[in-house]
Amino acid sequence: MLGKLAGAYVGEKMAGRNRGLRGAVLGAGVAAVARRGLGPLALALGAGWAAKKMWDKRRERRNPHYPSGASPS
Repeated sequence: MLGKLAGAYVGEKMAGRNRGLRGAVLGAGVAAVARRGLGPLALALGAGWAAKKMWDKRRERRNPHYPSGASPS
């Protein structure tokens, strides 16, 4: 029920001056996309974040960066 209310609110804001059926259709579409699409989207974003962390850690292991004061003069 909360999803339908939120969808109706978003649809009303997106429709702007063109109220009526257009806002209702937009609201229903937003609610459907949010219900079905956010889970896989969050999974894909999480997998990308984890892959980038692993990539950065691997790159750091291959090319370590030492502070300039750590080398003997």
